[in-house]
Order: sequence, then C-alpha cells, then structure tokens
Amino acid sequence: MPIAVWGPRPSRRPCIRKRPMLDGTLDDRAARLNNRYKHHAAIEVLRRAVNDPDLGKVALVSSFGSESVVLLHMISVVAPGTPVLFIDTQMLFPETVDYQLEVTRKLQLTDVRVIQATEKEVALNDPDGTLHQFSTDSCCNFRKTIPLERALSEFDGWITGRKRFQGGQRTELEFFEAEPPLRLRVNPLAHWRAADVQDYMAENNLPRHPLVAKGYASIGCAPCTSPIKPGEDPRAGRWRGSQKTECGIHYIGGKLVRTGANA
Repeated sequence: MPIAVWGPRPSRRPCIRKRPMLDGTLDDRAARLNNRYKHHAAIEVLRRAVNDPDLGKVALVSSFGSESVVLLHMISVVAPGTPVLFIDTQMLFPETVDYQLEVTRKLQLTDVRVIQATEKEVALNDPDGTLHQFSTDSCCNFRKTIPLERALSEFDGWITGRKRFQGGQRTELEFFEAEPPLRLRVNPLAHWRAADVQDYMAENNLPRHPLVAKGYASIGCAPCTSPIKPGEDPRAGRWRGSQKTECGIHYIGGKLVRTGANA
C-alpha cells in the first residue's frame, strides 16, 4: 500500500523566462553581425539574424507605407512568428489603416501589435489635433517616438526598412547598427536600389498601398504628407515646406535626433 507523503504544495506561479545575456558592447555586436553577414542577400540576413545570439530578441517595426510590404513579406516567409509593431499615430490616412488590415490578412501575419499614444497622452499634448501645425517634432515625439520606445523596451533590436538610396542620414547604412544605450537596428534592405524594391513587389505579386497610384511615394500622417511631382525626391512629400526629413524614431547616443526647422 503506497504511503502518503504530506508536505507543502508546489508553487503554481508561472515561470518567468529571462532574456539571455548578450556578449560585448553594442558596437562590438554590430561589428560582428556586419562581418558575419556582409556577403548575404537581404532575405538571408533576416533568416539567419533573427536566430543569432548576437542580435537577441527582435521585432519588425512597420508603417505599412508604400514599400513596407517587402519586409513584411520576407518576415512572413522566414520567421512568421516575429512581432510586427505598427505605429498608429491616430492621424494616418484611412487608406493606410485599411492597407494594414489587407496585408496582415494576405500575408497571414500572426503577431501584429498596434502601437499608439495613450488617451491621456493625447489629451495632454494635442487635445484639439492641431499640434502638427505648430511643432511637427513634438507631434512626432509623442505620437511615434514615445509609444515605440515603450513597445521596444522588451526587445534587444528592431528591424527597419531604411535604405541607402533614401539619402540624408541613411547614405552610409549597414545591415546592423548600434542604437545606444540598449538596442541594435537591423536594416536588411540597406543596400537595395529603388528598382529592387519595385521588382520584388512585382515578382511576389504583393498588394500596393492605394495612395501610391495617386502620387504618394513616401506615406506618413495625413496632415504632413503630400503627393510628389515627377522628378522629385521620393521623400519630398513628407513635411513639405520645411527642412525636416525624419520623424525622430531613430536615436543617436540614446537621444532623439532633431532635424529641420523645428530642431
């Protein structure tokens, strides 16, 4: 006859999995990754890097803009469980919101997270929705930068769609770059040409953002985005009339990069 053994019940508290420790400084890790993948094509950089211990836990950040579907398609093929962070500034074109749902459904993306400023932040910073008329940097900061920073706090790196041909601060982009103090950025399309983007979309029969047909080449918030004229730079329609070229979600030295007239 079995003997009953009495004692304290085992704990039912869930096991909390800690993120692994990463070796070296951000610059060391970025250098190792760039050296490791310097001869790889974009999709292979993604395929291998998302499981590389030098990168750690990553998310793809997407605006679901005019070219976003390329990276979204790649990640759906090589690492479909990767979190996708969609920044909804609550001032987007309705077409962008509809496009996000269409692409998510078509590519069967399973972990799309909609990132927004809280109701309290909107009430405090822009209760009447006119902040962009007076300070585009402040508007971008609370609607994009702060919510994204909050969402990225659980990740060691994030994947962007930035490319060298876009110019400005992007002309020297590498596949991997340090984002002090805590994260790495991954730019799989850094070396692509504009034609490569269009070819990939055509070859894979990917849906186009509906505003592209209306002359919008780079698509952000509705109040700050306009169509471009033939021959204009693709980003000329962003913050037209000012020298601002970036929304500020990219950091240098852990501080927000200020650009343009509102710097």
